[in-house]
Amino acid sequence: MTDFTHFNAEGEAHMVDVGEKPATRRVAVAEGRITMEADTLARILAGSHKKGDVLGVARIAGIMAAKKTADLVPLCHPLMLTRVEVEFTPEAEANRIHCTATVETRGQTGVEMEALTAVQIALLTIYDMCKAVDRGMTMGDIRLLEKRGGKSGHWRRNGS
Repeated sequence: MTDFTHFNAEGEAHMVDVGEKPATRRVAVAEGRITMEADTLARILAGSHKKGDVLGVARIAGIMAAKKTADLVPLCHPLMLTRVEVEFTPEAEANRIHCTATVETRGQTGVEMEALTAVQIALLTIYDMCKAVDRGMTMGDIRLLEKRGGKSGHWRRNGS
């Protein structure tokens, strides 16, 4: 069980002690997509959805989610984030929206969970705001693209 850092030698869950680690610049980038009907995407992009600026609200939700990750994921450390950026790119040919979240801090542990949480909640907010017109939306391809900083250094997903 000691290969997994969130378990001690007895196999019990615990929060990893990062107190002795040096503070370094940490950055993580995650992505995901939400696929929908063409009409739903058109409404979002035209700003004609009756609930208003869907992507603007989803962006704020993603930022807020990154800041609250430690409240949602039991063994995450609360972090002082220095930057959270949530971007949306329409992919009209596939009737979907691509979301990318970049999260940064200067600290003793990474921000991968914060970036992944930002993407998931941003996409979930799009679903929530549009479900009255399109309950068949699908969220997927949520994954870490890159992380920088800390002892393990720089990691980037192959092909991204």
